[in-house]
Parts: sequence; structure tokens; C-alpha cells
Amino acid sequence: MSLTDPTILSTSELADRIAILRDNIRQITEQAAARSGAADEERNAERLAQQSDELELLLKEQERRLGK
Repeated sequence: MSLTDPTILSTSELADRIAILRDNIRQITEQAAARSGAADEERNAERLAQQSDELELLLKEQERRLGK
């Protein structure tokens, strides 16, 4: 799933997706630290940006639901 309309997710699906994205970001960061090379760095940067964008979208939806 990527950049799905967060309003269609249930509250538990939203929380699960947020946890998955946070773990993905952690893993990408660890992989980036373990590897070197321009191609790896560019690919990791793109993956990190995509995961971060989706996480931000889902966190905003979660805050909206919580009335913050």
C-alpha cells in the first residue's frame, strides 16, 4: 500500500500502517548506514522520502480523527 487515501482506513488499520511505515523507515536508515555507493544512496533516499511522505499523511489523518 502506498499513499492510499487514509480516510478509507479503519482506526486500527491506520495505526498498523503507521507502525509499519516507522519500521520501514528504521530499516531503510539502517541499510543506508551499512551500504555505500551513489546508486544505493539514491535508491534509499527515494524510498525514505516515499515512506516519510506516506507516514506524514497518515499521522495527519490520525490527528484529525483524534480532534487535535
